[in-house]
Amino acid sequence: MTRTRITALALLLLLLTGCAELLNTLKTVSAVKQLTETDIIAGLKEALNVGARNAAGKLASQDGYWGDPAVRIPLPDEAKVIVDNISRIPGGQQLIDNLLLSINRAAEDAAREVVPIFVNSVTQMTITDGYNILHGADNAATVYLRNTTWNGLYELFRPEISASTGKEIVAGVSARESWNTLTGKWNQVANSVAGKLAGFKPVNTDIDDFLTRKALDGVFLKLEGEELKIRKEVSARVTPLLRDVFGTLDQQ
Repeated sequence: MTRTRITALALLLLLLTGCAELLNTLKTVSAVKQLTETDIIAGLKEALNVGARNAAGKLASQDGYWGDPAVRIPLPDEAKVIVDNISRIPGGQQLIDNLLLSINRAAEDAAREVVPIFVNSVTQMTITDGYNILHGADNAATVYLRNTTWNGLYELFRPEISASTGKEIVAGVSARESWNTLTGKWNQVANSVAGKLAGFKPVNTDIDDFLTRKALDGVFLKLEGEELKIRKEVSARVTPLLRDVFGTLDQQ
């Protein structure tokens, strides 16, 4: 092959490569421009809706909280003094074991109601919010939802938690009864002369408040995981709208 032909071939390859890159760039720009404000907002709401359903489904299942160390709900920090001195309470260890299982079962029970609460809470999102979320960090939608809906979710979710802690879930005993039994026995010790001399303090944690906050922490943690899947895995984009909106990220 002559030097002239080699040079011509090289130029042709460079031209074709440049055209391919230009075509890809134009496709990306075109795809982004085709996304209207309505598309973006609808896509993000749908992503949150799908993520919420998946997250709630996992948490509401048997051992959704109890069987997952990442979201399993522990006793309140205030109760550490009880755990450290559990031998002073007759049958104390069994009380703690039953309580831990009960409060996690209560959270699993209440998680069944989280989807409609999320759906009702997502009411408005500006175009700026939409682009910032779409092109933001991998948990941008979750952070946005947490910041804008936490208080409303708490007010709506707490009654569900309260109803769940009042149910006879484990061995015919409710989580609230287990908590009251445990703290009641401890407070008798703490309020006794010997307890006061030992410096023990009564435990008066509002179990429904504690459980609501921990349960919501678990919901948002799971939602964050679902958001990451939608952003990174094409197979997680289960509707055409999700594929259109989040597909633009694949081209960048």
